[in-house]
Amino acid sequence: MEGAPPQLLGVIHEKDSFEFSYAFTIPALQDTAELWYPWPQSDEFQTIHEIQYPKELKPQILRDSANLTAVAYLKLPPHAKAQKLNWRYRVSRLEKSAYQAPRPQSNQYQAPTPLLPVGGRFSKLVNEALDGKTLVTDLVKARALYDYVIDNVRYAKQGTYGTGDADYACDARSGNCTEFHSLFIALARTANIPARFGIGAALPAASQEGGVNGYHCWAEFYAAGKWWPVDLSEADKYSALSTYYFGHHPANRFTLSKGRHIKVEPGPKQAIPFLAYPNLEVAGQSLQVKSQFSFKRLPWLRPIKRRRLYKSPCCFGF
Repeated sequence: MEGAPPQLLGVIHEKDSFEFSYAFTIPALQDTAELWYPWPQSDEFQTIHEIQYPKELKPQILRDSANLTAVAYLKLPPHAKAQKLNWRYRVSRLEKSAYQAPRPQSNQYQAPTPLLPVGGRFSKLVNEALDGKTLVTDLVKARALYDYVIDNVRYAKQGTYGTGDADYACDARSGNCTEFHSLFIALARTANIPARFGIGAALPAASQEGGVNGYHCWAEFYAAGKWWPVDLSEADKYSALSTYYFGHHPANRFTLSKGRHIKVEPGPKQAIPFLAYPNLEVAGQSLQVKSQFSFKRLPWLRPIKRRRLYKSPCCFGF
């Protein structure tokens, strides 16, 4: 699709405004249940102007300080019928490019986590990707790793894809956005480049309203005094945009949560690998929750100055 308009390639430049609907259905419950779901935040690229949700619900907002993300928590009583819940967000969003920030103080963006190992087999892949080069900058190394993943992983929803397991991505050489970005983050951290994970939704660029085909994820890495946004799976699908997606995320995105291996208190029995869809537990057992995303574009909503951002119980800034 060389030369195709950006909208046909899924890209809106500069800015976008929309209402985003996050709906899910809670099944009939015979016992008390606990529910965790994303609580999106405003930052310098995303302003949440308003949230509409059932007023009888009063979620507790939990922080995962390690991942700089927020999680909503509800304790649900037993009920006889399934319940459909819907949150609506009015959002303005700016196109994201590399932005200046202090270098992370801790090793939280370089340390291994479950499903994101560091070193070992990934050291061999880093050496292969860098082709023995050592006297290069982190930015050049990151581009080499970016190209290596795109050249060696195929976008395909087959096998046990969608878990975000870097080892699986390494073995299968295929997967969806979680495999692409898990492998990239594991390689970047192995190369001593801080890297982190974000997840949300990519809104269709060529239509004004409609459904959103599930979640989408992406990554950022730190080099040359900046965080650099990347999207390897979109670059793989649209080769004409491979240079754009090394350093950019389009405006038609909505970030739901950030980070991997999310831990909050109170939390589920196991840390959440990543959070896009609701996490429901009944008597300690996880249950599937049917979720649906949709959107409607709005006239431009001017971002609010950072000091006047929508005041949710916690607000993080990346």
